[in-house]
Amino acid sequence: MRTTFAKTLCELAHRDRRIWLLTGDLGYSVLEPFRQQFPDRFVNVGVAEQNMTGMAAGLALSGKIVFTYSIANFPVMRCLEQIRNDVCYHDANVKIVAVGGGLAYGAQGYTHHGVEDLAIMRVLPGMTVVAPGDPVETRLAVEAIAGHQGPCYLRLGKANEAVVHQTAPDFQLGRAILLRAGDDVTLISTGGVLELAMAAAHRLAAAGVSARVLSMPTVSPLDEAAVVDAAWQTRRVVTVEEHGHGGLASAVAEVLCQSRARPAFVPLRLPREPLSMAGDQEFLRSRYGLTVEAIVSAASEGPALQHINPKGCDAAIQTSVREAA
Repeated sequence: MRTTFAKTLCELAHRDRRIWLLTGDLGYSVLEPFRQQFPDRFVNVGVAEQNMTGMAAGLALSGKIVFTYSIANFPVMRCLEQIRNDVCYHDANVKIVAVGGGLAYGAQGYTHHGVEDLAIMRVLPGMTVVAPGDPVETRLAVEAIAGHQGPCYLRLGKANEAVVHQTAPDFQLGRAILLRAGDDVTLISTGGVLELAMAAAHRLAAAGVSARVLSMPTVSPLDEAAVVDAAWQTRRVVTVEEHGHGGLASAVAEVLCQSRARPAFVPLRLPREPLSMAGDQEFLRSRYGLTVEAIVSAASEGPALQHINPKGCDAAIQTSVREAA
């Protein structure tokens, strides 16, 4: 995904001189093409993400389209106050890019696990939050946020993610992408676990279960219509994300809570507690239940949820949303 991001950004920068790229002393072997082609629009600010974000806001307020780039938590957690006050408060045209979302940098431990970012970024005012599911969606997402006026957050994987889309889908910010039709259960995925969701759908089909697969590259604003349609048309909704609480599952639960549809709802996500283990991404996904087998199980087992009262959403979310084992 990160290579696709860099290549697409270079292509866009050739066409639009307003595009700048700022990095916090990261991106080696990835960002050099941009630096070489556009040296007057590339700034390595050093290990100073707060300064990077303030600089980006200033450039954006002078008419630039500014991308900031760093690993996982660094362009988000370390400079959250600058994002909130400098970027969002002024509706600045800054695009925050985090590479290695989820457990992609799992071997570096919890400091490099990007597992709270979707929750934090989706509550900020005016922030569009995007987590593409594969390199094809990544290219389309970069093009979309470059043309979108206002703050955006782009959450990428790291490298070697599988290509899921064989042809480019119709990509629009705030819209889900239907990859597979189905009537029994809906799998809603965001980010790099899309490959797992599709593999689970194929396995379910072999067992006679018709699974709809929705890629949800935009977590905020969420495609509420796609969620409600899935809830009415299938008996079960399973969300899949390489993220902890407050992300896709919480956003979908909020929509279901206000809907009259009553599907079973199972969120597959990481635990709230910090992951105490280090290891590669595949190992950590397996350790914490983000596997094809876990998705198949969530899609086909367990009772339906209790009735959700739209007037008591907070209580409903606490009592009705069953955590996946």
